[in-house]
Amino acid sequence: MVPRNARFDVLAPTVPLADLGVVHVLAAGGAGMSAIVRLLLDADVEVRGSDAHDSPLLERLRERGARIWVGHDPAHLDGADTVVVSSAIREDNPELAAARERGLRVLHRSQALASAMGEQIRVAVAGANGKTTTSSMLTVALLEAGQQPSFALGGELSTQGVNAALGEGRSFVAEADESDGSFLAYRPDVAVVTNVQPDHLDFYGDYATVEAAYLEFAGTVTTGGLLVACADDPGSQRLAERAEVAGVRVLRYGFSEGAQVRLVDPVLDGTSATVTLEDGAERHRLAITVPGRHNLLNAAAAYTAAVHGLLVHPAAVLEGLAAYGGTRRRFETKGEARGVTVVDDYAHNPGKVEAVVRTAKEIAGGHRLFVVFQPHLYSRTRDFAQGFADGLAPADEVLLLDVYGAREDPLEGVGSHLIADPLVAAGRSARVVSEADAVGSIASSAEPGDLVLTVGAGDVTHVGPRILRALAASGGDGT
Repeated sequence: MVPRNARFDVLAPTVPLADLGVVHVLAAGGAGMSAIVRLLLDADVEVRGSDAHDSPLLERLRERGARIWVGHDPAHLDGADTVVVSSAIREDNPELAAARERGLRVLHRSQALASAMGEQIRVAVAGANGKTTTSSMLTVALLEAGQQPSFALGGELSTQGVNAALGEGRSFVAEADESDGSFLAYRPDVAVVTNVQPDHLDFYGDYATVEAAYLEFAGTVTTGGLLVACADDPGSQRLAERAEVAGVRVLRYGFSEGAQVRLVDPVLDGTSATVTLEDGAERHRLAITVPGRHNLLNAAAAYTAAVHGLLVHPAAVLEGLAAYGGTRRRFETKGEARGVTVVDDYAHNPGKVEAVVRTAKEIAGGHRLFVVFQPHLYSRTRDFAQGFADGLAPADEVLLLDVYGAREDPLEGVGSHLIADPLVAAGRSARVVSEADAVGSIASSAEPGDLVLTVGAGDVTHVGPRILRALAASGGDGT
């Protein structure tokens, strides 16, 4: 049986946007929650919010018209009709507790997002890996094709500088988070599943239950809708087979022979890639300006959803995909100093880490690859330590920061050493260090042509700029 989030009924009927009233958003500065604030502001809804710490993002939301407080206080709820939270907000949060006591409507982020979708054609992109890039590629392709989509993404588009907006077009592209089962809230007309892999076992318990949840997600596709599934991923392929038996229309994409939208003859050229895309009897050239075989798959997923789900002309979609400039924190180049390039990525499960490290190693060529990795969540570190070690193994040097606990309390005996130990046992260079030691080590040993990759879903993103400053300050001789 697929577990349910006992705190929120994501299968409940969607609340119409006009019925939300004044909305208060907790943790408004987070990636997902700030998207909700933007969408509600675009819809002329009065929005308030709070967060534990101030940030430039909160200031941008204030400039847009949201009233945002720093710190949590029940008084912030005065005049609010609806409170929006994520699963990361604990029930003892003073504002959430007060909202419960006052009988205010409390919605999960996914439910508020479903309200913002309104009557637009809904595209929900799910998967353990690649959903942010795929949904971003699809959004940019539609924007470039003049479709004016609405969108809610897990990261900011590099060119647009936002992670969400209400457009005047007929479609709404949303990244669908499977981590807590909330991806069941959207009832999409087009669903994309990039892969089905074991993750979020703190919620699901085991892989079989993860697969069952994705099958339930596929079952929420509207009558006559489309499931786009990756033929290269065993979990996604099993999902496609089961969904077809249940009567869902399915199209597969990938390098595999069984894909209806098939990729052949890929050419990986540093930070770009091209491939021949076979769509039935038609053959197209797909070109992207982001690196890696995995990104060709992401682009193929976006193409399939746009062309076969939203009926946009293939040429317009391909032109739009070629214009995709990346998403912040997805293999984002932070800069170069002393001939050393620093790249940042949000990868935080073994599949993501393996893909980004492999791509970075290919780009580094004959030069060294340094990886600064910050594990995200104690439970994920415990469950997938060996998988992380395997994914990090191609790097020439791995520097592991302490686990970023996020919503979790520490677990006894669980730490970054669980990843470092198997790497060392396999003869790889790996050690657990402080942030300052990571910066100093790279600044003292990196040479021109080397590539530094900072990886993780926590605050490791701040390490890259520190490394660049240290490299620049250390002078041209590498000392």
